[in-house]
Amino acid sequence: MEQLMEIGQIVNTYGIKGFVKVVPFTDDYTRFEDLTSVYIETKNSLKSVVIEEVKYSKNLVLLKLKGIDDVNTAEIYKNCYLKIDRKDAVKLPEDSYFIVDLIGLEVYTEDNNNLGKIVDVYPTGANDIYVVKDELGKQVLLPAIGEVIKNVDLENKKMIVHLIDGLI
Repeated sequence: MEQLMEIGQIVNTYGIKGFVKVVPFTDDYTRFEDLTSVYIETKNSLKSVVIEEVKYSKNLVLLKLKGIDDVNTAEIYKNCYLKIDRKDAVKLPEDSYFIVDLIGLEVYTEDNNNLGKIVDVYPTGANDIYVVKDELGKQVLLPAIGEVIKNVDLENKKMIVHLIDGLI
């Protein structure tokens, strides 16, 4: 499993004091208030920075990060990803998973037919949709509901599913 998890992407600057605008990759935007630091991933490095202040604007999180004190410095980090250690991640309820842990899982039917790997997850509101693609590029969309998802084994990178009528 990945030890560092993406929690957002810096998409722009905000103001002149070094704030950055972040698109959060978490369901709970206030999650950033519980963090004391994050890692900024640039093309060739990973830099730990302290969070000094958290604000909100529409669906974005505005962060003031220590050492980024003006708009020019903030501009350097545009399009960079923010990551945290797995140990700092929120605890998920039972039968809930981080998307990073689902991507790449091999998906099998109950009769042991390989459908492919999970390549993406789309949130729809009611439930997520897992995008499964085989080696030929054929795609299957699976709703993340108990009737379909029978077993998730993160350790062995495997998911067992029950195909209800109309899925394939």
